[in-house]
Amino acid sequence: MNLSIVMTTCSTVLALGMMPLFLYLYSQFFSNLVEFVPFTNIIFALVMILVPCGIGILINYRVPQYSKIITKAGLMFLLISCAVIGVLAGISDGGKIFTVLSPQLIATAALMPLTGFICGYILSTLFRMNAPCRRTVSMEVGCQNIQLCTTILKVAFPAERIGQLFFFPVIYIVFQIVEALIFIVLFRCLQRLRPSQKETTEYTAVERAAQGI
Repeated sequence: MNLSIVMTTCSTVLALGMMPLFLYLYSQFFSNLVEFVPFTNIIFALVMILVPCGIGILINYRVPQYSKIITKAGLMFLLISCAVIGVLAGISDGGKIFTVLSPQLIATAALMPLTGFICGYILSTLFRMNAPCRRTVSMEVGCQNIQLCTTILKVAFPAERIGQLFFFPVIYIVFQIVEALIFIVLFRCLQRLRPSQKETTEYTAVERAAQGI
């Protein structure tokens, strides 16, 4: 849990400087893009992300007994919000979904979290982390900050242009959740099929005792 909090905090703090820098570097190649990139609004959106993260870390440090309840409530709210946003986007611009979301874009939304999960696990294995840390790094790298994306969209762009832009984050978070659930189910199945370390130790001890007799 501590590793997850540290990784989330570092990625959010780095995003505060890297996101405007990233857009600024890209805007240099397009003459008319600089005036359309709202750097001030984007920085404000990133600060609004940092404040809830700081509150969450403080709650987890001061009153850890309530952190699990708040986490579960937050996840439920996130899932409900994503479902509502998806339904509203489908109702308002449903006819444009297949026009805006090309097969290449859908494939990108499906491969991005999968690539993050795999790369995170491989890199943490190369650094010789233990199994729980490898799984944590894998999930943290694969699960991108969709709230950051949607917040930037709401703050930085006019309301009449947000509708179609919301399609990709919605599709992305669907693939992200589905792929994460698949990995979790596979891991649980592997745990049930593979005997635990405690059972293996007990079996070895009994076998050695029997041989000694």
